[in-house]
Amino acid sequence: MKKIKEVIVVEGKDDTKRIKRAVNADTIETRGSAIDETTLALIKKAAQKRGIIIFTDPDFSGERIRRIVSEAVPNAKHAFVDRKKSVPTKSDGSLGVEHASVNTIKEALKNVYTSDLENHIEIISHDDLEGARLINDDQAKIRRTKFCNILQIGYVNGKQLPKRLAMFSISKEQFLNAIKELK
Repeated sequence: MKKIKEVIVVEGKDDTKRIKRAVNADTIETRGSAIDETTLALIKKAAQKRGIIIFTDPDFSGERIRRIVSEAVPNAKHAFVDRKKSVPTKSDGSLGVEHASVNTIKEALKNVYTSDLENHIEIISHDDLEGARLINDDQAKIRRTKFCNILQIGYVNGKQLPKRLAMFSISKEQFLNAIKELK
């Protein structure tokens, strides 16, 4: 089983259990989207010692946690799981890492991104996004969902897409290859 050097930040104990079935890793659980100062301090300490990977659910709460932790630890790495691959088997559950398969988790951890908030520049223009029909198009949401899955950057709306692409320094070449794969 592969050992992950970084500490993985997850939402809850079920996420920890699932990740430990896929890889040998230590985790910190936020226990919800209202991260307390003690947990945030622990995350910062782990980031200084070993680095962290933020691996939250592909939903509103998961994105909120990702944003809070990213602000506290700007050089954090990010792993994403596709919404379709994190659907619960029971009808009353919510999307989550705990529902992803072991292979999906391994794949997500292989495709980790590091944000470069200090140095990010907008490489992909608004015109590029419109031309690729990722914004301002009646099929934009569907195309954007597939596009984000191809790049494994987590789903974002049209307004957040340029920021996410810049945050992970997605090159023009990566952008164009993902667009080709869309077709």
